[in-house]
Amino acid sequence: MLRLTNLIIAVAFAAALAAQPQTQSQSSTDISSLHQKAKTELTAGHKASARSYYMMAYEDYVGKGDMKSAVQCGVKATELYYKENAYKEAFDLLRNIDQQIRAQKISGSDKAALSYQTTKERMNMYVRLRKGASALDQLNIMDAEARTSGDEALKNDLLYNKAIYYYTFGQNEKGNAVFKEMAAKLTAQKEYDKVEEVYKTLIANGRRSNNAGMVAQSYSSYIAWKDSTNAMKAADAQAALKKQIAENEASIAEKDSSLSARMALIMGLSTLAAVLATALVACILVLMRYILLSRRQKKTIDAINENNAQKAQFISNISAQMAPAISKLDTGKPEVKALKDFTEHIQTLSDLEGQAGKKVEVEDTPIPSFCEGLMDEIRNKVKGGVTLHVNAPKMTAPLNREYVSHILSHLLQNAAEYTPEGGTIWLEYKKRGAHSHQFLVSNTGDVIPEEQRAEVFKPFRAIQDLTKGDGLGLPICRQMAILMNGNLDIDPQFSKGTRFALDLHS
Repeated sequence: MLRLTNLIIAVAFAAALAAQPQTQSQSSTDISSLHQKAKTELTAGHKASARSYYMMAYEDYVGKGDMKSAVQCGVKATELYYKENAYKEAFDLLRNIDQQIRAQKISGSDKAALSYQTTKERMNMYVRLRKGASALDQLNIMDAEARTSGDEALKNDLLYNKAIYYYTFGQNEKGNAVFKEMAAKLTAQKEYDKVEEVYKTLIANGRRSNNAGMVAQSYSSYIAWKDSTNAMKAADAQAALKKQIAENEASIAEKDSSLSARMALIMGLSTLAAVLATALVACILVLMRYILLSRRQKKTIDAINENNAQKAQFISNISAQMAPAISKLDTGKPEVKALKDFTEHIQTLSDLEGQAGKKVEVEDTPIPSFCEGLMDEIRNKVKGGVTLHVNAPKMTAPLNREYVSHILSHLLQNAAEYTPEGGTIWLEYKKRGAHSHQFLVSNTGDVIPEEQRAEVFKPFRAIQDLTKGDGLGLPICRQMAILMNGNLDIDPQFSKGTRFALDLHS
């Protein structure tokens, strides 16, 4: 029973790790017809035919120099070999793949990342053959390759495979230690959703295997973890709000002679912060009690969604209650105007989050005149010598003009601010498919560092001076894009400056 429990835990973490971004993922271009045929045959249960197509796709990709796709297909063919006990053919194919990898003129880190995949398949075969020493040798090689590649996703995958090895060969204490390391790592990175998905997968697997003990243990562990992380979230939110209040208090005290009025405002914010913290704790306690009483996973998820909606509505109410007090202050002062804008942005973000799942109305819009009108708004705001380009084909497209105009105007305003003299700003429209299209806003100048690209779309990611911006512009734009069944992101391939891509699907 213990070994079954451990294996279910490992499978659950495999699902969570699979949801993480992979640096060695399939190319953004369409896969080959041979590759697609292999996947179709495998889905239909025709394993021998699927293996043949995977082999042909492997050789085709090697000929084209696409080693990432080649290794993917070669490894899949290997798996189909050894699952039919054709171990000799599987080992021979892996040796051929390794020879092709070594022959490539690519960096050492890229070779290590590709070789990691073949080494992992060897380990899997030795595990199936119950050859512990040989499997351990491959696991040590995987460790070295993951470190050489510098790929965090491979390091996470390595932890999973270590757990599989330890549980398979009866080293349960080591397997449990790896499990704790993975959970601690994701929690430390504040990847709460991924850890929560692991626990939910554990519960589902326990139900499918009719393992009542596993279900009960998983619920108990999940509740304890959820209580701990919610307490951390509440503490972080309260600490951030208190810090913001303290900074606002100092700024208002310096700039406004009406100290009593400002202090009243700060006290009001402090009271609201305390009420918010209390409400969050109360909601968490209610949610935990509900989970304890519920035996159905769907009801648990519905309760979590309802709790999030209540928190969003509560934050929206706070913003609305602050608005009358702020409106009585002198908005001519930068600090007061910044605080007023901040509350309005919070209200907008909360309203948008509350519209999730609702249909967004669209209307046919002439693309050239629409784009030219947006670009005209910044012509008098750019620095000297900056060139403006619009590339919009003569066609119409179904758009929600309010949301698209807001997003593109915000991006163009940012481009006007950060493009240096003599630079260039582009606004482009591209038709990507029968029901998908894209707007691109690009500008020359500094490139946003890779490690900051995901952070710019997260609200309240850092405490900052509100007079220099509250950082909610891009999170609001992304939420609008999501409501339109689309997404807003930074193009990582653009190297001349910064390019934002707004993808929409009708």
